[in-house]
Amino acid sequence: MIPPVASRFVAGETPSAALDHAAQNREDGVGTILNLLGEHHDDPEVASGDVEAYRDMIDEVAAAEETAPSGPETCISVKPSQIGLEISDGEFAANLRRIVERGDERGVFVWVDMENYETTDATLDAYEELAREHDGGVGLCLQANLKRTRDDLDRLADVPGKIRLVKGAYDEPESIAYKEKSRVNEAYKTLLEDAFEHRDGGVAVGSHDPEMIEYARQLHEEYGTPYEVQMLMGVRDDAQRELAAEGVDVYQYVPYGSRWLLYFYRRVRERKENLLFAARAVVQGVVPG
Repeated sequence: MIPPVASRFVAGETPSAALDHAAQNREDGVGTILNLLGEHHDDPEVASGDVEAYRDMIDEVAAAEETAPSGPETCISVKPSQIGLEISDGEFAANLRRIVERGDERGVFVWVDMENYETTDATLDAYEELAREHDGGVGLCLQANLKRTRDDLDRLADVPGKIRLVKGAYDEPESIAYKEKSRVNEAYKTLLEDAFEHRDGGVAVGSHDPEMIEYARQLHEEYGTPYEVQMLMGVRDDAQRELAAEGVDVYQYVPYGSRWLLYFYRRVRERKENLLFAARAVVQGVVPG
């Protein structure tokens, strides 16, 4: 069982717990992106097991959507290293195809996460092929801290589907990535400008930074390009609901599954307020000691 201190960031260990969280988000006017926790699988059977879990989740999401009240949708997001990229590029591409095809059949949108720079080319290749085949029923994450991303965005200019822009969470070599926060912010704004000007399929602003969210709003007013804001579960939850109440399309990235401990550890480490939240919970006895 996930302890209460971790349940701020993880919806639960089971698909039903994740779907319950998505239903609550819908009531609050917020969409949901479900992610089964797991990564760096080098065993084909383990990777295939997670592929089947995603396909089953797509079926459950589609069934829930049939009876749900009107509101923002629920979709899924997968990590390449979770579904075979550390085995081979071909294994990953074939497994991603199985997920995207099921999503296309059931009307459930599929996002593809981006991991470290060594995975970028294989992820782009698989995404582009599937996005063209399925007329945009799949989206891709691009990272602003990588110096190559402007070229990657240009490459995808005529590829249907959404692009999620994030600042980047991986500690990449200085030769290929911007390291200074100010330079990453500058690159992020430039990429937003490019995406809003040239992408009709929509832009996802994957950021908790109020400055970037406001800049996206300004670009939307200028270009009319549809956009959405995506944030992590447990990070600025109040802001997510405030934005949704203002009419912004907001999606919450919601992890679930039994492999929650490492993910929780990352969330606690990355932001001072998360660390204080966890420490306060322990002091107050929320977590048995």
